[in-house]
Parts: sequence; structure tokens; C-alpha cells
Amino acid sequence: MADLPIVLVHGLRVTGSMWSPVRSLLRSPSAAPDLPGHGSRRGVPYDMDAACDVVAECIAGLGGRALVAGLSLGGYVGIATAARHPSMVAGLVAIGCTARPAGTLVHVYRLAARLAAAKPALADRVSAYGLRRVLPGPAAEAMVAGGISCEVIPSVVEAVTSEDPEGSLRRYPGRVWLVNGSRDRFRANELDFLRACQNGSLTVISGRGHLGVLAAPDRLAAFLDKAAVAVQEQES
Repeated sequence: MADLPIVLVHGLRVTGSMWSPVRSLLRSPSAAPDLPGHGSRRGVPYDMDAACDVVAECIAGLGGRALVAGLSLGGYVGIATAARHPSMVAGLVAIGCTARPAGTLVHVYRLAARLAAAKPALADRVSAYGLRRVLPGPAAEAMVAGGISCEVIPSVVEAVTSEDPEGSLRRYPGRVWLVNGSRDRFRANELDFLRACQNGSLTVISGRGHLGVLAAPDRLAAFLDKAAVAVQEQES
């Protein structure tokens, strides 16, 4: 049996290049497309349907069925794609995306979006500096390698806040792994998200923040390969 492909979905304002250290260690075949408004698709209008279409097209190119894994924005996109295209998403690993897109969190991101939209070039430089501060060298360089697109932040914030990720998880029948760093503010509603899954589990990584899982690409690659095998065994 051929290994199940893995489609990796990137975070806000960066690109699929962020996954390069992990992809180099995966046993499974993989792809990491750029979402609308990011990287090779910079300037393309962003909305959640268009983002899910990019992921679905990538899965189709890998044979029509794949494990989908995303971090932050990529996790929310992964959840939305699983609900929209359940026959294509064999399993879902959603990392750093178990906070409801509402309340104080949304106000903070809308403020950040307005600031980024006002001076996107400055915001790009500040983002690159911040990423290099919070991640070790190879992980940080992978994050910035494909470019940073802060001008897309307002569209992304509006798209994510219009979604109901818990409702999407309720509709998705496949296996779900929710993964959070113990210090990640985006884990606020993780137990509610877990209860929404038909077949889910929660993994909390001690001492890690929102992007911290990327600091250990070997461990993350091993986790993803194991998830892909579990999905295949469940289906066989």
C-alpha cells in the first residue's frame, strides 16, 4: 500500500515554505501550497472558499485523498476544507487553532489588520524580525523564505471570523488530531473543539507557544507520518 499523501497548510501572511524543514523529514509524499493572497498567489483575493479550493486542488493532484495538516490559519483552513470536502480529507491534524474566532481575539486581530493594511511593507519587515526572534534559525528562515504578505491580513481576519470551526468539526466524520502548545493562546476553547469532533484527540505539547511545534521538525514529521499510517490502517 502506498503511503497516504500529506497536504500541509501554512499560517497567516507566510507561505508553504514554512513547512520545508518538516517536509524534508516526512516519509509520506507531501505538498504545501500557497493560499490565496500569499506567496505565489500574492494579490489573489482571499476568502475561505477560495482557500479550501486551493487545498482541494492540491489533494486532487496527489491522487484525490490525503491527510491535511495546518497550523494557525492553516488549521482553520484545514477544518473548513474537511467540512467542505470530507471525501478528500482522509484525516485532519489541526495545530494551534482551537480558539473561537470571536470576542477579544477578533478585536486584537482586526486592530493588527488595520495597522498592517496601513503600512504593509513595514509590517512585513516587523513580521520577519519577530519570526526570527521566536523560532530557531532554520525554522525561522523557512517561515520567511517565500515572502511575507501582511496586506492580506484584513481579508483573512474577516474570512476566519465568518466561519464556525466547531460546526465544521461536527460535520466531518474523519479522524481529527488537535495539537496545541501548552503556552498557545489559541488553545482557549480546545476542549469544546475536541467535543465537536466525531473521532478526535487532543495533544498538548509542554512548554511550546503558538509556533513552537515548528522548532522540532523531526518530532512533528514523526507525528504526521504516524497519523497518516493510522488513517490508512483504519480504512484498510
